[in-house]
Amino acid sequence: MSDKKAAIILAAGKGERMKSDTPKVLHEVKGRPLIDILMETLTSMDFDRIVVVIGYKGEMVQKALEKYPISFVWQKEQLGTGHAVMMARKALADFDGVTLVALGDVPFLSETSINQLLVSFRDTKAVASCLSAILDDPKGYGRVVREGDSDILKAIVEHEDASEEVLRINEINSGTFCFDTRQLFEALDQIDNENAQGEYYLTDTIKVMNNNGLRVSVVAAEDPDEVRGVNSAAQLEYLARHFADKLR
Repeated sequence: MSDKKAAIILAAGKGERMKSDTPKVLHEVKGRPLIDILMETLTSMDFDRIVVVIGYKGEMVQKALEKYPISFVWQKEQLGTGHAVMMARKALADFDGVTLVALGDVPFLSETSINQLLVSFRDTKAVASCLSAILDDPKGYGRVVREGDSDILKAIVEHEDASEEVLRINEINSGTFCFDTRQLFEALDQIDNENAQGEYYLTDTIKVMNNNGLRVSVVAAEDPDEVRGVNSAAQLEYLARHFADKLR
């Protein structure tokens, strides 16, 4: 695998819980779209390619990001995070290297955390690495199950599928990963949508990789607030307060 790095940013969702017709990633913090804050970080980091997956009112997202040297692919139907990443296959067909997958509604993911994830991926000699976070209240989030106290990721268990024992874990999946690009798309070919939502989950690639005897690792973000997404006006307000200095 080469030293090149790409990024796939998931930005296709409507964001039903925001109670607005604006694409979720275009909701603003202090006058700046969520995805614009993230894109400023990414484009300062020497990624060889950045692919943004758009869907709901995608033309608006394209326009908001027109100043950045990035490409766009469409997810016409919202069939889950795994399906969204599949849409970038053609754009990365000739790419050999590591691919970061991040969420367009997680604006304050920092260069420090991204580099921490890339270093973990390299140092653990993994085919995938997950950025996690330790939360006081992990309710609603998928839980990270490690192999003992190691940095090996055994599983990511969605909240609704978790046993009482797993629900006691306060380490959560942030939705930010990096992958060996070829292994990512091979694993995506092996996932299905036989779940409560009828969607293709990106997290199912972790299960596939583990089942195939491949090494998957996990590293916890130093600032858990960095990996918080936005699903409500209250969460938007919280991030605006917490990252006020960064927004200046």
